[in-house]
Amino acid sequence: MHPKTFRYDRLVKSEDLNHHRTLFAGRCAEWFVEAGFIAIASMLPASSIVCLKIHGLSFTQPLKSGDIACFESKVVYTGNSSLRVYVTLHNNNKEDLIVEGFITFVHVNDDGHAQPHGIKLELSDPHDIELNQRAAELR
Repeated sequence: MHPKTFRYDRLVKSEDLNHHRTLFAGRCAEWFVEAGFIAIASMLPASSIVCLKIHGLSFTQPLKSGDIACFESKVVYTGNSSLRVYVTLHNNNKEDLIVEGFITFVHVNDDGHAQPHGIKLELSDPHDIELNQRAAELR
């Protein structure tokens, strides 16, 4: 299976802001995980996916009310029962990267125990190969 990129956009509203009137990191983390979940749910049933870990969330600049938070996500690594998604955030399609990171999700059975998902990625794009190597080194 070749990685597919998914886009997820959110309008930053006043209720999403912190005391500095910029996007609250907790709200951004919520949207970040949702963007990653969308990529995984394209491959596996949503009911069998749980988020295990966000591997860092570093902001390079703020978002303000009225900005459009544009997330892109793709599965870049698969383990036996785990999958890692690479997620980026830009402001309304601008070039400047606001946030990037990886999220690990686990495929589970009805009892919540990890189970193999059987997904194998076919990587040919050099950028995807580099992301796969970065994701493989995460713990």
